[in-house]
Amino acid sequence: MDGGSIPPISTLESPELIPRGFCLSGLDKLVLVSDPKLINLTLEEHGQQIMEIFNEVISSSTALYEYQPRSMETMKSWFETKAVGNFPVIGIVDEATLLGFASYGAFRPQPAYQYTVEHSVYVHPDHRGYGYGKLLLEEIIQRARAGQMRSTIGVIDAQNLVSIRLHEQLGFKQVGMISDAGFKFDRWLDAAIYQLIL
Repeated sequence: MDGGSIPPISTLESPELIPRGFCLSGLDKLVLVSDPKLINLTLEEHGQQIMEIFNEVISSSTALYEYQPRSMETMKSWFETKAVGNFPVIGIVDEATLLGFASYGAFRPQPAYQYTVEHSVYVHPDHRGYGYGKLLLEEIIQRARAGQMRSTIGVIDAQNLVSIRLHEQLGFKQVGMISDAGFKFDRWLDAAIYQLIL
């Protein structure tokens, strides 16, 4: 199969199968998974695995400017906020394993910001490098367009070059930089602001 052609993935009423064993553009790895699907996630079925991915990111990286691990109680509140705002929570699963997930939420609480959302994408450490982040971000963009959003924002640690390249590949533009926005692992962190007009 042509490495540059990735089948579009869209979840409507039922999960759609991601083809097995295809090469992703720009990557040398071959995806060898049994039955991956892009689905809507729920607290009951996926909350524990989402929490574990969050907590690995918090403890090992600057992708999240947080110190404390999340609990199932915080996950319950997180899902409730998504439900109230009618915000998607999607993921790629292989059988019972969550490979990665994505969502978006309100950029700011004031009503005039209602057409701008802020998204996030996280992939399990054992499944990074296979293009799942790109598939999730592409689907989040589609969901935002379907929801009649005007733009989506990514706030990215300025040293996270993998995430920055992914966003630029999908058409995001850097619209700002907040110097010394966070402090973690005994150093100051800059936050880059990336925006895609939908």
